[in-house]
This record gives sequence, C-alpha cells and structure tokens, in this order.
Amino acid sequence: MAGATKLPHDRGHLLWTAEEGVSRMLLSSMDRWVTAILADDGIDSPAFGSSDRIDATIVAKGDGIVAGTAMVDHLLQIWAPAIQVNWRASDGKKVANGEEIANLNGCKDSILLFERSILNILGHLSGIATETRKWASKAARQVACTRKTTWGLLDKWAVHLGGGLTHRLNREDALMIKENDLAAIDDATLTNDRKIAQLIMSQQTDALASFIEIEVRNEKEALTAAAVWHQTHQDSDAQLVIMLDNFGPERCKDVAAQLNDMGLRDVALLEASGNITYDSLDDWFECGVDVLSTSAINRGVPPLDISMMMGE
Repeated sequence: MAGATKLPHDRGHLLWTAEEGVSRMLLSSMDRWVTAILADDGIDSPAFGSSDRIDATIVAKGDGIVAGTAMVDHLLQIWAPAIQVNWRASDGKKVANGEEIANLNGCKDSILLFERSILNILGHLSGIATETRKWASKAARQVACTRKTTWGLLDKWAVHLGGGLTHRLNREDALMIKENDLAAIDDATLTNDRKIAQLIMSQQTDALASFIEIEVRNEKEALTAAAVWHQTHQDSDAQLVIMLDNFGPERCKDVAAQLNDMGLRDVALLEASGNITYDSLDDWFECGVDVLSTSAINRGVPPLDISMMMGE
C-alpha cells in the first residue's frame, strides 16, 4: 500500500487520546449507550449500596486488547458511586489469558446488579480492539472501519484503541458521494462519470468537512474524479479520496498506474473497499492504494472472553 503519512480517515483523536482521555463527543455517546444498556437490563435508577461490601476481580479469559474501561468508569460514577474500581489494565493495553483487568470493591448487591452490563461493555469493545490490533499488526495505520457499526462511536473508539482508523465519525464528518447519491440525480442523459464530474465541480471546498470521498465502480469513473478535481480544486486544502469499490488488488493497481501516467496520482488518496479479508491482506500490499476500509474489524467480531470473580 502507498502508506500516506497522515490519512484523513485517522479521526480517533477526536474521540480519545492517551493524554486527554475521553472527548466530549465520546462522553456523550457513552452516556446515551450506558442509559440504554442499563435500561434493557432493568436498571432505571442509581444504586447507592449498603454496608455489606465485597471484593471482585475482572479477569481476561483470552489474550486481547482492553477497551471500555473509561465507559465503565462513567457508568459507575453515575449509577453506582459506592463501587470503587482499580484498573490493572487500562484502555488500549494488552492482556493475556488469566490476567487481571480490574479489582472492584463495593456493595455486594450493587456489584451483582451491574456485573453483566460491565462485562458486556468490556467484552464487546475489547473484542473489536483485539480484532483491529490483529489487522493493524499486518497493515499499520492503513486499515479503516466503516459506519456499519453496532454501537456507533463506541465501536469506532475501540477501533482507534486497537490501532485502526476510524474513517468518518458520522455522516456529516466528511462528504461522501456514493452510488445512491448518483442514482438520486434524476437525469437519464447523464452517465455516472458525468454525474461524478458534475458533483465535484459543484462543491464549495471551504464548506467541506474533513475530506470528500467519491465511490466509483469502474476505472473511467476513478480517472474522471481525479481529473475534474485537479481542474477545479487543485488549490484547495480539502483532500479527495477515491473509493475503489470491489475492485480487487489487480484492478486497484491498474488504476494507480493510470493515475500515475496521467500525472494525477498525487491528486487523490485511493481507498479500497469490498471483500477485504484478513487472510487476503498480503495481496493488497503492492496494489498502490493508501487505505483499506472494511467492516470486518468491528462488525460481528467475537467479544473478548472476560469474567468477574467474586471474593469474600
């Protein structure tokens, strides 16, 4: 892969950094999801506990990357303030099978009440972070997730903790022109490449968000997008990303070569998407794209096996 030094898909710092922790945007998402998760578990008011205290330990039952500790902290702060937690492995840290993740102390009834919600949060998000780290170990800072998520921004946070790229955080985060946007242009006289040209020419780049992305289905559409962008927005600070949808490594390599021959390779970043699997990652290294986007790192990923063991 081409290996751009800074991809616009890298937006995880807007959610969380090691220095600053959770952003306001991510905290709002945590608050919404915690309320929903607890409500579905029959919890609709905070638990303040009693004097009957107990210790508990959260243990990893498999190797992985921990994600979700900040969300559990937020949950306990609001819903169970009498429970204290001492994290042995914080967000983004690697744990091995049998290793302690946290020690809890608090009211026995409260710990039992929140046990499943805590483990669900940690298991789900740690599973995503773990799968992402596996992919990132082969293609560092090259693999991005998509908006096909289960828990929205939380899933993207877990991808970020695992070393992956978040891509757009929401629909407004970047302008993305996809197949349905082209189909919505009600003009039977226009081919898709002409629709792409029309949409690019109409963009006011100073009003764009982080970047503009065009999904293309064939080589002509890709070359058209790059050429029109170069003609109309070459002085813009906005970045163009061309998504090569279901092209495969060889066709992507051909598009990159054609853009290079036309002197347009530096005009746009190339993103490959569709039918990308972990086992096929090696096939993508020499195809000339800058980033691979896939929902495989965050959608349908097995949770990390985590248990809570009660003490005396």
